[in-house]
Amino acid sequence: MINLPRAEGVDDRFEALLRPGSRFDPVAGGLAFAEGAVWLPEDSSLVWSDIRHDRVWQWSQADGASVLREPSGIANGSAIDGEGRLITCEMRGRRVVRAEPDGSMTVLANSYRGGKLNSPNDVVVKLDGTVWFTDPDYGIVSPQVGSGAPKEQDGNYVFRLDPETGDLTVVVDDFDKPNGLAFSPDESLLYIADSGRTHGDDAPHHVRVFDVIDGERLEGGRVFAVIEPYIPDGLKVAPNGNVFVAAGDGVQVFTPDGELIGKFLTPEVVGNCAFGGPEGDTLFICASASLWAIRLNL
Repeated sequence: MINLPRAEGVDDRFEALLRPGSRFDPVAGGLAFAEGAVWLPEDSSLVWSDIRHDRVWQWSQADGASVLREPSGIANGSAIDGEGRLITCEMRGRRVVRAEPDGSMTVLANSYRGGKLNSPNDVVVKLDGTVWFTDPDYGIVSPQVGSGAPKEQDGNYVFRLDPETGDLTVVVDDFDKPNGLAFSPDESLLYIADSGRTHGDDAPHHVRVFDVIDGERLEGGRVFAVIEPYIPDGLKVAPNGNVFVAAGDGVQVFTPDGELIGKFLTPEVVGNCAFGGPEGDTLFICASASLWAIRLNL
C-alpha cells in the first residue's frame, strides 16, 4: 500500500480533490498490464482488462476479484451503454463487441471499407448511444498484444459508430496512434490521446481536444496538454471538467484550460483510470501490475 499521493505542481484546486486522510487502497495485484477500467452501477462492480494475461476481471467490495472472461481477444478499453451493457475493444479480435444480458457477444464493428480494423484500443459511449473508439495499430506492430496480422487500413483512425444503423465513419484521420478518449461533461468536447511516442522518440505524446459538431463530427483538434514522462494513455473527465490522464508517473490532473494542477503518483506506469464506487467519487487507477482506489471530492 502507498500513502497519500505525492503531488507535483500542486495548487488549491488539486488539494480540494483530496479528502481528509485520503489514501490509496489496493483493489487487485498480480496483473500483467491493467487497462480499460469501467464501473458498472447496476452491479456495483468494477470491470477491467489484464491485457498480457488475455483476461477481463470483475471486482466488487462484497465479492472481491474474479475472472469475468478468458480468453478475451486481448481486451483493452471498455465502456457501458445506456442499457448498462459492456462494450469492449478487442485488440487481437480486431473488433468492438457488446456483451448481452444472456451472455452472448454482439460484434458492433470489425471492418471498415472492406478491410479489418487494426486493433481497437479504447471506447466511449455518447448519451445518444453512438460508440466512439480509437483504432491504432498496436496489435499489428506488437503481436504479443494483438494479432500481428497485416494492416488493412490506410491509417490509424478514430471512429464513430451508430449501433442502430451500423454506420461506421472516420471522425479523425491525422493521429499517429490514437489511444484514450473521453467526452467533456456536456459532450461538447472530445479529448483524445496520441501515444505515438511508444514507437518513436519524436512522435506525439499529447492530448488533443476537439469540438463536437451536431453530435456527429469533430472540428479543431488543438493540443490540450503535452504529457511527460512517457505518453498519455487512457483518460477520464470529472464532473467539473478536470481531465485525468494516465501517464508514466501516475495520473496527471488538468483543468479544462489545460493547466496541470497535480499528479497522483504511483509506483508503476498507469494505463488507464476510471471513476466509480457507490457515490461515483472513487478514482480507480490501473497501474501495470496493480489496481488502486482512492476516494476524492468530485
